[in-house]
Amino acid sequence: MNRSLSHTTPPHPTLPPLENGDALTRWEFEQRYAAMPQVKKAELIEGIVYMASPPGFESHAEPHANLIGWLWSYKVSTPGTRLGDNSTVRLDLDNELQPDAILLIDPRAGGQTRFSTDGYIEGAPELVIEIAASSATIDLRDKKRAYRRNGVQEYLVWQVLDRKLDWFHLQNGDYIPLQPDSAGILRSPMFPGLWLALPALLAGDMVLVLATLQQGLQTPEHHAFVQQLREQIPQDFAQRSPETPQETV
Repeated sequence: MNRSLSHTTPPHPTLPPLENGDALTRWEFEQRYAAMPQVKKAELIEGIVYMASPPGFESHAEPHANLIGWLWSYKVSTPGTRLGDNSTVRLDLDNELQPDAILLIDPRAGGQTRFSTDGYIEGAPELVIEIAASSATIDLRDKKRAYRRNGVQEYLVWQVLDRKLDWFHLQNGDYIPLQPDSAGILRSPMFPGLWLALPALLAGDMVLVLATLQQGLQTPEHHAFVQQLREQIPQDFAQRSPETPQETV
């Protein structure tokens, strides 16, 4: 859960503390999490509580920032898309997750999520990104299964220590890995123009990563996607005055 919405909530004297491995309903999870402001990140995954260890700089924080920069560059060039960093996502009754990053289509522009009255995302974002230290992670097991079952269209997991990145696309109810072209570029089927120069990203060459993205943003496919979104965006949203916040973080 996003801590900004609950940091002033005093501990509830009758609630047990939230602990790793607890089997809870989503309602129980939210109540206990809100009563523990000292906990910065906890997730409910297939009905089980997972509480993350403090992230390292090179294994998490820096690669996270690099992907956010790449996604932000796409978002500002693609009206009708929205970017979130560590947003709480109420996926279903057994899963309330806090992905490292999400890129979604605004619901007013035809997206598949919605925003709750208390400011959270409900439903499956179109693209979810997780930063994992290695392939020995729940991101590639229970989380992946929950995202697939709920209809997250694309799921990207960067296993930093293994120098590997998996980008899955939902097809006929299953996740199919995207394959890079001969130049090492991955292209999103859901978000036309969202190109990722994989070798450059793994080498930390963000100049080339952003230059490759700019090539994707100049394609006819991206221009057509922008036009499609604009045709669905209400006038007030097009003027950047939506009913809900621009970013949920």
